[in-house]
Amino acid sequence: MKKNKRLIALDVFRGMTMMLMILVNTPGSWAYVYPPFRHAEWHGLTLTDLVFPFFMWIVGVSMYLSMQKKSGQSDAQKLKRLWSRAFKIFMIGALLRAFPFMALSWSKFRIFGVLQRIGLAYGIAGTMTLKLSQKQLVISSVIILLGYWGVMYYFGGVEPYSLEDNAARWLDIKVLGEGHMWHGHQIAFDPEGLLSTFPAVVTILLGYFVARMIQGEKDLSVAIQKVGIYGLVFLVLGWLWGQVFPINKALWTSSYVLVTAGIASLVLVVLLWVIDMKGLRKWTIPFQVFGKNAILGFVLSIVYVKILIKIKWVDDAGEKWSAYSWIFKKWFAPVFGNMNGSLAFALVTVGLVGLVLWVFWRKGRFLRV
Repeated sequence: MKKNKRLIALDVFRGMTMMLMILVNTPGSWAYVYPPFRHAEWHGLTLTDLVFPFFMWIVGVSMYLSMQKKSGQSDAQKLKRLWSRAFKIFMIGALLRAFPFMALSWSKFRIFGVLQRIGLAYGIAGTMTLKLSQKQLVISSVIILLGYWGVMYYFGGVEPYSLEDNAARWLDIKVLGEGHMWHGHQIAFDPEGLLSTFPAVVTILLGYFVARMIQGEKDLSVAIQKVGIYGLVFLVLGWLWGQVFPINKALWTSSYVLVTAGIASLVLVVLLWVIDMKGLRKWTIPFQVFGKNAILGFVLSIVYVKILIKIKWVDDAGEKWSAYSWIFKKWFAPVFGNMNGSLAFALVTVGLVGLVLWVFWRKGRFLRV
């Protein structure tokens, strides 16, 4: 395949993932969400559980393509650029966590999150690709996945893969403190914590390997076949491993890494065949709009939702409202019903973010970090 050629399929894949992320993160009410748009309660996999690892995997693909464009730079220059970008991504995540910067309490400020994990894992994975050979990268990936399994099993409690007893939670409590962790399960547990960042690094590396595989083939059809086999192998291996080390997004288990990377590879195979081989591209524009400005789309969706939630009042009957809940209950639920209204609310949010990104697309402006 031609070196440095932009893969439209990758932009489309990123855009699809971004749209799905906004959709699952912005229901009109969390009480009314269809099962595919919820995370698995603990072990297991839903459509929603694919969003984050898809992003991480795509980061790996993009990282390889980006480094090829900078092949004339020294490793020191690449490392400086790499960690500068990682730091910016981390800080954007931290600032979004703090927004709208009112009544902030450091003692209860959650340090990690989605962008923070992406930034940290990106920096580690990128450093590994610059310092290690291909063989060493593969061996390191295997060691990380097996090592993570061992640590989770031997250092966990009676139920080492449970919410309460897992080693990842124990380490985060010791290092971060409960006040700086997520409490969405009613106890301190951070799904983007320290220990589980290491298998997330491998998710990025598996995307990196796929990009290298594609760029290493002159014939795209051959590359597609290889990536397809790669995806199937990892999907099966991950499923088998999941019988003893459960597939779990919150713990980012090694089986979860392989299964999601396998699915991501197969999705890219389909998109490469349809878009880059067959040239069927007209339908891809909306997805490219989101895919080429993914970080801006993420920021807009978070800021929009937080503003609506922060606008609060009490009506004459004494009922408490936020702009978010009022719009859902007064506009969407009466027209579409609770379940469909909640979904429609999320779809409208996707559309609103898309309109802003469309303006940037038309002007050729893309947020770079």
